[in-house]
Amino acid sequence: MLNIANHALGVSSPAHFEAAVELQGVNKWYGAFHVLKDVSLSIKQKERVVICGPSGSGKSTMIRCINRLEEHQTGSISVNGTVLTADLRNIDSVRGNAGMVFQHFNLFPHLTVLENCTLAPIWVKKLPRWQAEEVAMDYLRRVRIDDKAGSFPDQLSGGQQQRAAIARALCMKPKVMLFDEPTSALDPEMVKEVLDTMTSLASEGMTMLCVTHEMGFAREVADSVVFMDRGEIVEASTPNDFFTSPRSERAQQFLRQILR
Repeated sequence: MLNIANHALGVSSPAHFEAAVELQGVNKWYGAFHVLKDVSLSIKQKERVVICGPSGSGKSTMIRCINRLEEHQTGSISVNGTVLTADLRNIDSVRGNAGMVFQHFNLFPHLTVLENCTLAPIWVKKLPRWQAEEVAMDYLRRVRIDDKAGSFPDQLSGGQQQRAAIARALCMKPKVMLFDEPTSALDPEMVKEVLDTMTSLASEGMTMLCVTHEMGFAREVADSVVFMDRGEIVEASTPNDFFTSPRSERAQQFLRQILR
């Protein structure tokens, strides 16, 4: 089960050897704006965590810090035992173990779906093309768009593009998947197909951190829900406890607004 330690909560959490992701006392500023405030979080292997909260609460910044798309100023972050530092070897190791799916699909428009999926395995992992294509087709089948392998991104629906982005991340065979509001750019009818893909991944035991406002997904899939506000982790609990008896007034207010 997820453990948190946050300055506002006045508790501490020891490091766990088996942790897939470990944040200890993480702080980040944008100029004078303190966007992450003494955030600590421990996530075990195969744990599924949904991170929610109002806009501007630091959710996306925190998840982007985990694979060094954003740089934290103080505290420590480790992924599968590798501590994030300025050392490029550590950064490459963490990124190799943590797949990232963004709000916007970030597919290369001039490459086919298959070429998008094989690019990193060929250039980063040095797989021969035939092997990279074999791996890619396996994951495209798993996200149910293998028939689109030869299509370009602009020939796909938004939901199909996001599933292609998920397959692309999986082709690097990460140990952790990070999702940053993966459905927020989609039309409502396309949301379900992406959430179904993520639910399937969760059922296979993938360690997942997902920033989302999809509370139905949180209820069904998450082991833990983390609620953030103003750069702090206000509370973390099981989905049942969070949705039925949130401890903080701020979480209660958030749920009243988002579930009405």
